Amino acid sequence: MCNFRNAHAADADRCFEIETAAYEGEEAATHAKICRRIETYPDGFLILEVDGTVVGFINCGCAHEVEMSDEEFKELIGHDPDAPNVVIMSIVVDPTEQGKGYSRSLMDEFVRRMQQMNKATIHLMCKEHHVSLYEKLGYSYLRRSASDHGGMAWHEMSMGL
Repeated sequence: MCNFRNAHAADADRCFEIETAAYEGEEAATHAKICRRIETYPDGFLILEVDGTVVGFINCGCAHEVEMSDEEFKELIGHDPDAPNVVIMSIVVDPTEQGKGYSRSLMDEFVRRMQQMNKATIHLMCKEHHVSLYEKLGYSYLRRSASDHGGMAWHEMSMGL
């Protein structure tokens, strides 16, 4: 059974475990960043549990002006919970649980919650091989990002709410 909820400090270890299993090298958020994101903006840190086990999450911050390549924003520097634009920092499902539709369920719930919070847009960065997935989920391709986070090439996408 799937359950969605906001993250608690006690979720940090499991979220870090999933993050490092799913992302390559330095593109994964550190344990400290995950803790800071949970502490600073729990309303923007959505957990997906299946049968009582955390299997995935999305976390974000909000900004008045979106600059996707701003590395400081990943530390929530400049985050304003009342700002209209949502910037997703991590979307991740445990690699052992992928292929079961959890990513779509997680994203659908996240979008629904952001709409209820009267947000205007959602922005994210992804690797090239995920562009078509996010297009299927309703995002529009914007551009190749100036960010080289983790030494990777990233692509910026957005969705109007």
